[in-house]
Amino acid sequence: MPLHLIKLAVGCESVKELKGWVAERMKTAKKKGLPQRHVHITRMTPKRVDEILVGGSLYWVIRGEIAAREKIVAIEPFRDKDGIGRCRLVMQPKVIAVSPRPMRPFQGWRYFTEDAAPPDLSRAAAGSIAIMPEPLRRELRDLGLL
Repeated sequence: MPLHLIKLAVGCESVKELKGWVAERMKTAKKKGLPQRHVHITRMTPKRVDEILVGGSLYWVIRGEIAAREKIVAIEPFRDKDGIGRCRLVMQPKVIAVSPRPMRPFQGWRYFTEDAAPPDLSRAAAGSIAIMPEPLRRELRDLGLL
């Protein structure tokens, strides 16, 4: 069973915006002749790398909800120019919407088990939910209708 990570998407307002960020980064990478991979840099390196790399994802919390995920393909510890240890979380550049679930804020990333992870949304459901106004979507979720 794969192990996942969960992290806040600070400054991101929606899954659509997250997809736009990733698409822009891939466009820039392509222009520079770099590999098409989405990289997120963190301070701490996960210790349970082997469990994550067998199918784990990075789940993104957007505006207080677990809302999307990206499959993790590599974890690369490194030292920055100041000698501080960092970690690259390398993901497939494909953002997958998941069934929204409330999540309180936290710092850094956390391990996230397979049984705690929300299911992926179908393409049709993800599109329908994405076009709803945010307050309506949250109210429907709170009522158990989403």
